Parts: sequence; C-alpha cells; structure tokens
Amino acid sequence: MCDQYVNERKHKTYTEKEYKTILSSKNNMNVYRGCTHGCIYCDSRSEIYGMTYTFENIEVKTNAVKLLDEALSKKSKKCMIATGAMTDPYIPLEKELEQTRRCLEVIEKYGFGIAILTKSDLILRDIDILKRIHKKAKCVVQMTLTTYDEELCKILEPNVCSTKRRFEVLMEMHKAGIPTVVWMTPILPFINDNEENISGILDYCKQAKVTGLLTFGIGMTLRHGNREYFFKKLDEHFPELKKEYMKKYSLSYELRSPNHQKLTRIIKNFCKGNNIIYGVKEVFEFCAHFPEQNDQISIFNI
Repeated sequence: MCDQYVNERKHKTYTEKEYKTILSSKNNMNVYRGCTHGCIYCDSRSEIYGMTYTFENIEVKTNAVKLLDEALSKKSKKCMIATGAMTDPYIPLEKELEQTRRCLEVIEKYGFGIAILTKSDLILRDIDILKRIHKKAKCVVQMTLTTYDEELCKILEPNVCSTKRRFEVLMEMHKAGIPTVVWMTPILPFINDNEENISGILDYCKQAKVTGLLTFGIGMTLRHGNREYFFKKLDEHFPELKKEYMKKYSLSYELRSPNHQKLTRIIKNFCKGNNIIYGVKEVFEFCAHFPEQNDQISIFNI
C-alpha cells in the first residue's frame, strides 16, 4: 500500500529547533510547524500564531519524541493525546523523518490514547500502531473533507490526496475497528457552499460509517496572514469572487455562508438519521474521553 501514499516534495527546506515542551495544558501537541499542503484557506497562516518565516518552510521539533516520552512517563493518569490542530502530522516530510510515527510508539508504550487529525493518506502507514493503541486504550482518526468535486479540491487543497482517497482512508480505518470523525470545515462562501457538495461528502460519511462529524458553521475565517494568501489565490483561480467577498464581508473575521442555515439543517438531519455524533462540543468530548478499564464501547472493537 506504500506506493499509494501521497509523496509530493513541495517543501524547499526545513529548519530544526529544540523545544522545552511538547504538550499543551490540554494535552495537544504538534511535532512540526508550518505546512506544505497549500490549502488556500488555512487559518494556521495567521500571524496571530507567531509564524515569523515562510509557512511552507517547515520547522521540525527535533526533540519532540524525547519530550513526549518524558512527559508521559511522569503523568499519573492516562488521557487522550491530540495532534493535528495546527500542523498536519502527516506532511510529506513525515515520510522521511517519521516524527509522528515515533510519537505514536511512545503513546502506545505508556498506554495513552490518540486523537489525530489529518488530510493525508500517509496515516495508513501507521495503521498497525493505531490499531494497537485502540486495542489498549483508544484511537480516533479525524479526517478533513471539504470538497466533493475532485477538480475543485485540487485548487482548494492542491498538495494533498484527493477527497476520494481520504474517503478510502476512512473506510480502511472502519475496517480496522478504529472510530473516525470528519471535519467538514471550512466551507467557502460562493465556492463549495452548495447542497451538491455537502450531499457528496455526507454520502462518503455514510459509506465509511463515521462516528462523528463537525462543522464550525458553514463558512470560514480570515485574519491577517491567511486573508492575504486567500485573496491571492482568489485572484489566481476565482478572480470574479474577490470583489464579492469584499462587498459582503469587508475585513470581517467570520465569513458565514449565505446558505448556512439550509446546509446546517441538512447536516444535522443527516447525522440524526444515521446515528452520527454531531457538533463541536459533542465531538470534542468524544475525542477527549479516555476510557476507563472495560469502558471501551463494543461498537469500536469490531
């Protein structure tokens, strides 16, 4: 299956840096900074996060595995470790460095759980470890799906595997007995905020028997850093839309789709009808819950 992994060396260089800590107060971690996926909407580009260099030039936290080992060895209570919120743990550089894989080995060694968010099929490389973690504790694989149309997906998320391929990853995880969550976010006003797109993604969710689904409202966010990049990409691919965005949203942080209510209602009804956990609070609670002994729900141990 290795020959199916996305292997696009879009990054030109990377820097190495040692850190003092790897886990946040809420047990989140990122083993890299920056990203080469090239998604035109990425909030992680925002200057508020302190990116002082080109976003595509990856910063590798060289002592991440050691720091994680030290941190988990000292924890008196097991919990879920989360990764992928700021930087995808399976950027192409991971294929060479295996930082994420080695962190997963540490998590398995100490009996902790993992909730991992990605857009990459490289995660299939580590399905052996993920299955072992889930057998001992709990593993949740979260996959971002925003765009059903494959040609449009190549524009919005140019350097990652297709939405269809990500659906196939979800199917593989379900076969392995690992619960999955879909992040259907962001949905871009005037671009993919339509019923056809949402219905296509929901059909993937149904086929893959996902456990949970979340949106942060139908729309997106823009602030200094990612706004400039997004508008640059609009000029390249959707030149007529930049004027529409400025007219409707000006410099607003939250850009809610005009179709927000209708599409949200469709998603809610779908989740209710298919027994899928829906909502940010509900999904986060599911991902953060570490099962006590004999607390694993049988449905997830297929």
